Amino acid sequence: MQSNIRYSKRYVYPFTALLGQEKMKKALLLNAVNPRLGGVLIRGEKGTAKSTAVRSLAALLPEITVIAGCPYQCDPFHPEKFCINCRTAYKLETPPLAWRQVQVVDLPVSATEDRVVGSLDFEYAVKQGGRRFEPGLLARANRGILYVDEVNLLDDHLVDLLLDAAALGVNFVEREGISYSHPAEFILVGTMNPEEGELRPQLIDRFGLCVQIEGESDPKTRVEIIKRRESFDQDPLGFLEMWSAEEEKARREIIAACRLLPEVAMDPQLEELVVQICTEALVAGHRADLVMTACARTLAALYGRREVRESDVQEAAEYVLPHRMRQAPPPPQEPEPPEPEEPDEPEDPEEEEEQQEQEQEQQQEQQQSPEMQEEQQEDQDQSPQKAPPQGAPDVVFAVGEPFPVRRISYKVKGILRRGSGRRSRGQTATKTGRYVRSAMRWERQDLAFDATLRAAAPYQKRRRRDRVAVVIESADLREKVREKRVGNFLLFAVDASGSMGAQQRMVEAKGAVLSLLLDAYQKRDRVGMVAFRGEQADVLLPPTNSVERAQKLLQELPVGGRTPLSAGLIKSYEVAKAHLFKDPDIRPLLIIISDGKANVSIGEERPLAEAVRAAEMIKDEERIKSLVVDVESSGFLSFGLARQLAEAMDAEYYKLDDLKADRLVEAVHNTLG
Repeated sequence: MQSNIRYSKRYVYPFTALLGQEKMKKALLLNAVNPRLGGVLIRGEKGTAKSTAVRSLAALLPEITVIAGCPYQCDPFHPEKFCINCRTAYKLETPPLAWRQVQVVDLPVSATEDRVVGSLDFEYAVKQGGRRFEPGLLARANRGILYVDEVNLLDDHLVDLLLDAAALGVNFVEREGISYSHPAEFILVGTMNPEEGELRPQLIDRFGLCVQIEGESDPKTRVEIIKRRESFDQDPLGFLEMWSAEEEKARREIIAACRLLPEVAMDPQLEELVVQICTEALVAGHRADLVMTACARTLAALYGRREVRESDVQEAAEYVLPHRMRQAPPPPQEPEPPEPEEPDEPEDPEEEEEQQEQEQEQQQEQQQSPEMQEEQQEDQDQSPQKAPPQGAPDVVFAVGEPFPVRRISYKVKGILRRGSGRRSRGQTATKTGRYVRSAMRWERQDLAFDATLRAAAPYQKRRRRDRVAVVIESADLREKVREKRVGNFLLFAVDASGSMGAQQRMVEAKGAVLSLLLDAYQKRDRVGMVAFRGEQADVLLPPTNSVERAQKLLQELPVGGRTPLSAGLIKSYEVAKAHLFKDPDIRPLLIIISDGKANVSIGEERPLAEAVRAAEMIKDEERIKSLVVDVESSGFLSFGLARQLAEAMDAEYYKLDDLKADRLVEAVHNTLG
């Protein structure tokens, strides 16, 4: 029996045995000494011991004294922080004591609001007819560590709740007819991979400390990490015994720092230094000043000193400012000083005649009509960048510079959507998401207890009770309506024929596709790309969210040949339909970038008529939205074929000038909205 207990225990890697990542370890220790710092945000790539360090810290911390049986782990030596239950039960008597290891509470990304903050105990309400609060994850995390992996993927309103509770030390609940509060002092640790999207600036600023970590690059250090981990996996008890002395030493330092922290003083000159550093960093508000002051005092206590030094302030800035610093605006350009006038010299008659001729030519250009200037400018624009002639070798254009796109979001009504993402808010068919209201449905898979009780309350007097406080009938049942953000599918159909080489059209098209792909990757969207050129259309990029793969394919996409527009439309339709079979709840958006000049058909019809028929086929599929970007230059020879294509597809139409950072994104937003 003893051996079963021994091997069922989960051993935790010792904190002091972690090699490298000194800044992350120091930030965790600072929050252990002073939990009011506001937590720590750890930004870095995967596999850098983030979760291992958090669990190791919990095992390192000394045991805490709690009131036996209290779900909030109230501190028996601080009655002012008792929960309502302990305040009532132990008002006149001494509470029973218990000792407990510091807990690490994991908050999953799919957690709902009622699971986090707590809710009404519906079982008690039905059986006893009263109201009682059922604690959530914040109650379990009191006096412990709340660990949120991939915090940037958590819904914004949940992040707000966590940060409010971490800053105040109290969780206030106002929901389902309940007004309740309980202590919630915990060390908030959030981890994130910046490649998967950033937190909003309002949220990231509220994390007290922030560290950026990377994998170790020194070969000797990496080898030592392997050896230590293998030694721990082979003999956990022996490895823990080997590091027990270091663990005990670190534990005593934490206890000593916690006792010393209230006695640490800070000179007013150092407070002025804090303000100066924060001002030079262009931080917003005063939170950085307050957190840096508290962090400097905590560092001094951790080093065993009662006075803060300038080195503590400088070190605190490394933890407090990285996620709050803002870039300064470019300085105004000063006018260049006038060049000193040189003494007049006798001019060469030939040079003087040339200068007079140049001045006369400039005057003649200024006297030209606006129409003549536009024609001349158009000739200059088109002459050096003509499209390669048919039969010319293919040309590979570079990818334009990606740009930050504005937030694109839309809500599809009347559809229960599944999956995950961060862009579009809609009703979800699963039990995940935010509970926004209740409704009468026949499925009744996600019962709304509060709405059900309210529906049954008016009829309790005339219903027959059978040892229950509340009688509920089938007509009273209500189901929760939940909303969450889900991803979308953007499919680009890009004309890669020879005409796209004129005026760097393909460079702009590639840059726009890559920019939207980067935004889609952060919003958990899927993006595909179909390119048509020569005699056929090919799926250049299957539905994916891989930025590296898409960028490589875009760079290698050649331009040249004829324009099989109908083949491109049919291939895009097939890709969108196939994606609809996999996910019927999604609404694909087809973005066609072309001039509409079809000159190749896949059947016996004329190319343009065949393209129009393919466009009408896409129009008949109501679940596919479409948008046409016309790359044909404006002028006397504009045929307007892309506009005809948009009309046949019932699609939004935009000109080439709209293929810019804000205009293309606005076009997508308007189409989806």
